[in-house]
Amino acid sequence: MVKIRLKRIGKKKTPYYRVVVADSHFPVQGRAIADLGSYDPNTDPAKVQIDVEEAKKWLNNGAQPTVTAAKVLKQAGVTRG
Repeated sequence: MVKIRLKRIGKKKTPYYRVVVADSHFPVQGRAIADLGSYDPNTDPAKVQIDVEEAKKWLNNGAQPTVTAAKVLKQAGVTRG
């Protein structure tokens, strides 16, 4: 199954995430099929940059977002369907 999830790339105590599309069998820090954008929770408000068209394409093709990724996608204005 293909999932949309967060991949942590930040330093220690400074989280920074990429929103990626990956096979559910790949490791969390492993390779990804596509990179949809980034999420920076360190700023106030949190900074979300998502390629909306690409995210909608993956959702329409059956990719399932994780709980946290779904919240980030909702912040970016990506709705399912």
